[in-house]
Amino acid sequence: MEQHPVVAKSDWLKARRELLLKEKEFTLLRDQLAEARRALPWKKVAKTYVFDAPSGKQTLADLFTGRSQLVVYHFMFDPSWEAGCKSCSFWADNYSGAIVHLQQRDVTMVTVSRAPLDKIDAFKKRMGWTFKWVSSLGSDFNTDFGVTFTEADRLKGKIDYNYAERDYFSPEAPGLSVFAKNADGAIFHTYSCYARGLDMLNGAYQLLDLVPKGRDEASEPYTQAWVRHHDRYES
Repeated sequence: MEQHPVVAKSDWLKARRELLLKEKEFTLLRDQLAEARRALPWKKVAKTYVFDAPSGKQTLADLFTGRSQLVVYHFMFDPSWEAGCKSCSFWADNYSGAIVHLQQRDVTMVTVSRAPLDKIDAFKKRMGWTFKWVSSLGSDFNTDFGVTFTEADRLKGKIDYNYAERDYFSPEAPGLSVFAKNADGAIFHTYSCYARGLDMLNGAYQLLDLVPKGRDEASEPYTQAWVRHHDRYES
């Protein structure tokens, strides 16, 4: 930061206006991408998925809670773990407050993990979150939507994640899936994204992209090595 160029106001404005042109171009491209995303063909969900929810057993259809659109965040929380993934927790801290606003636009958002409901509820209480979080333990939901991998995958050393084959790295992975329900009650899978595709959910990362040091992760042993559960930071 000490070696960064420092210029007069007129030079700063010139550089800023040049960048603004690129920002406007990116905004237009982002709008076009969002439109193309919404135009993707849909796939009908034929299987009945059942989840453990605080109010009892619920199907995927029940999770819509009267709305026609459903967003599911696939939160990494293996049944054997005592706490949810710290990186997924970073994401949850960012989307938690947005859920009430989504509901005003006919969108329900829920979080789904394979951990049993008692572990989910305990961790959710610790984190201070109030969003709906259900367990998919015992169903094929996580494997069908590409975020849980089997012992056979581990032995093979390869998984199908983010629409490509890659090296096995964990029994769980993060993701987001979107569903729509029509007036007849049919459910359709409209979209899923994984890995860096999830960046758009994380407002903290968008803010870090604005500051001089950016995400400042180049010297970390791996991306998000610095991230902690929000009650585990020293300051």
